[in-house]
Amino acid sequence: MGRGKVELKRIEDKSSRQVSFSKRRNGLMKKSYELSVLCEVDVALFIFSGKGRLYEFSTDESMTRILSSYQSYKQTEELTRVNIHEKLASEYTDLSTADELTEMIQRHLDEISLKKLEISGLNQLERELHNLLRVVRVRKTQLMMGVVKNLQKQEMELKKEKKMMMNEIMAAKLKEMDHDGDAGAHDAMTDVEIT
Repeated sequence: MGRGKVELKRIEDKSSRQVSFSKRRNGLMKKSYELSVLCEVDVALFIFSGKGRLYEFSTDESMTRILSSYQSYKQTEELTRVNIHEKLASEYTDLSTADELTEMIQRHLDEISLKKLEISGLNQLERELHNLLRVVRVRKTQLMMGVVKNLQKQEMELKKEKKMMMNEIMAAKLKEMDHDGDAGAHDAMTDVEIT
């Protein structure tokens, strides 16, 4: 017969808590060893007791190599985050949208792997992406509407300029016609006087 499910809460009795810590710590180290052997992976495990005592486990005495790999991974990850944030900030003038998108990407970079997410995790990621996509679309629409309004304003100003220019051209033509008409009338009057 199997054990019942243990309720996860702090064990109040100090000696029971210490016994449970010791057994579970050893079980965790055993599972870490099994994982490293069965899957050929490097495992480093640090456990600090309630009193601050350090317990550690690593595969094949490779703690230094594992820590170096971890540090290099974190540096690369940080550079990736910075690059993503800079790209988003340059692409979107709405910094809150870029920050939200970067935060969401950062959360999922921190997870082990997208391929290892369960259905619920993938559904949550999909919902977040849909929400952020909606926010980006709203911002994009706002920007596009602003551009359209500016273009309409420029169009109206150009139409006014065109109308003014057409009025000036018509006025100049009328003035020229009046001037030519006055000269023609003056010539006709001169002809009449001479005869």
